[in-house]
Amino acid sequence: MNQFYKQSSAIFPGSWFYSFWKFSRPHTIMGTTLSVLGLYLITLGVTSTKFSGLHISQILATWIACICGNIYIVGLNQLEDIDIDKINKPDLPLASGEFTRGQGQLIVIITGIVALALAWLTGPFLMGMVTISLAIGTAYSLPPIRLKQFPFWAALCIFSVRGTIVNLGLFLHFSWVLQRSQGIPGAVWALTVFILVFTFAIAIFKDIPDMEGDRFYNITTFTLQLGQQKVFNLALWVLTICYGGMILVALFHLAEVNTIFILITHTVALIVMWWQGAGVDLQDKQAITNFYQFIWKLFFIEYLIFPVSCLLA
Repeated sequence: MNQFYKQSSAIFPGSWFYSFWKFSRPHTIMGTTLSVLGLYLITLGVTSTKFSGLHISQILATWIACICGNIYIVGLNQLEDIDIDKINKPDLPLASGEFTRGQGQLIVIITGIVALALAWLTGPFLMGMVTISLAIGTAYSLPPIRLKQFPFWAALCIFSVRGTIVNLGLFLHFSWVLQRSQGIPGAVWALTVFILVFTFAIAIFKDIPDMEGDRFYNITTFTLQLGQQKVFNLALWVLTICYGGMILVALFHLAEVNTIFILITHTVALIVMWWQGAGVDLQDKQAITNFYQFIWKLFFIEYLIFPVSCLLA
């Protein structure tokens, strides 16, 4: 996400920290951070628990474990895609030569170990979530399995982790921390299904601007199989189903949320999404990338909107 890189380069241009920031894939770091915060707030809302300063250390440990797991997954993917990224994403540290392969491997090993160690110390549900996520992330990128070369399995890896494992795992973890019942309420199921379907849209859309490198290295994607326009339209309609579904959940009181707040926020998001999508030129790689970044912003916003709706319920 270029705007993150430009802002960061103004703070520490050419530094190791800037390269590490790019290596960590900032948009995924933001998504992970908001999911940790969002699920904690949702747990407070649905269990009628008050915030306590005693929770801060648990939240911090959970966040660091998840961030380290995130960096392990995206870092491993970059290690296996250096040649492809030289075409698709030449500004990434390994593709550009800012990091050596050895440096990338060291970062991946350290973050993987830290993620597992912190999760093990913090709680059984977090340990399970992190372990499963790292296993799927490894299978996604690493030969001989390398599931990313198969469109269906690649998409399944992405949305199963972001959609199901992270949301259910974090709720169960925070519920365990707060010593509450381990039952999963309707609000958490609603968010899980929303993110699950939303992440599928992200998974199929992310390959649209990367056609050139994927075709050259024989990485089969839905974009190469179906074409840019069909995948673009499919992503828009999948996102429409997400927002429409959440509106129906509120209208029929299927989850512990504030109905009016959900109706207004999700209707506005849906309208803005179609308005932004109507202006995308699929022949312009930068325009496609900008809209992909916009989809991630909608993803970020959901982890702010939905917890608020639970707290207002």
